Amino acid sequence: MTMKFGVIGTGALGVDHMRRIQQTLNGGEVVAVTDINPEAAKQAVANWGLDAQVFPDDRTLLAEGNVDAIVITSWGPAHKASVLAGIEAGKYVFCEKPLATTAEDCLSIVEAEMKHGKRLVQVGFMRRYDSGYIKLKEAIENKWIGEPLMIRAAHRNPEVGDSYLTNMAITDTLIHEIDVLHWLVNDDYKAVQVVYPKKTKYASGHLQDPQIITLKTASGIIITAEVFVNCQYGYDIQCEVIGEEGIVALPEVQSVTFRKDAKLGVNLLMDWKQRFIEAYDVELQDFIDSIQKTGEPGGPTSWDGYIAAVTADACVKAQASGEWEPVTLKEKPEFYRTNR
Repeated sequence: MTMKFGVIGTGALGVDHMRRIQQTLNGGEVVAVTDINPEAAKQAVANWGLDAQVFPDDRTLLAEGNVDAIVITSWGPAHKASVLAGIEAGKYVFCEKPLATTAEDCLSIVEAEMKHGKRLVQVGFMRRYDSGYIKLKEAIENKWIGEPLMIRAAHRNPEVGDSYLTNMAITDTLIHEIDVLHWLVNDDYKAVQVVYPKKTKYASGHLQDPQIITLKTASGIIITAEVFVNCQYGYDIQCEVIGEEGIVALPEVQSVTFRKDAKLGVNLLMDWKQRFIEAYDVELQDFIDSIQKTGEPGGPTSWDGYIAAVTADACVKAQASGEWEPVTLKEKPEFYRTNR
């Protein structure tokens, strides 16, 4: 059975997901599209030669678009309304991060989904589908390095524009580490702290860059995560897990080794989309496959979106205070505890 998708938001990632569903994945097709800019939506449909109808807004798409699922790639503050509309319509929802921009709004989605009675929502935390992180997860779960004690992570971008603000280092950048590291060790965060090293000359006047975020988990694991978004040299994601009996690290991105101009080296990526392009493919294929096999998506849940939002809020607070700030989560509902 082919799953019929409606895409809400036709920016760069929305268009990429349209291409992915239509040309790369199995079991899906794009039949409906909407964007706040109708001309952009029409152009996206035309560019890919899709037999898809363009709708004026998300609710009209859900009501008239004959879709099984929606993909939400719109502006973050618009996510909550679209997710809730999707749940209300009984449609499956793949929502790129953030699930919503506040923890309170994430909880409203959690409550709506539980009221519906089955899982409909998957959040686009694609790093869980990256082959390197999967190998780290397997090593930790198999106790290959004993109990994890510390994690060192880094998230580096070559540069960002002037519109990038200090808090976005958390809400737009670290948010991926917040989710994937929580998933790696299966351990809730309890407290966070943010400190600012010497500022790079390449950062805008209003931006603190780099930043060092420390997260402490319930079992006592200490995570230090560096965010450096004007590092100049490339797009670089690092993760090292230090255990009682050994260390495992995220593998480097595969690249040919070169010998040229009296130099020995490898080329580094500059574009984040290239770093995780396979993970994006795998996560959306899993969304389709899980629904067809079990009737529910199997990836990151609305509750995972809530955890990320609460932790990000605490980190933003710690940016201002410089102190340890608590991460206070509500008790996890049984609805999200079981393998449904």
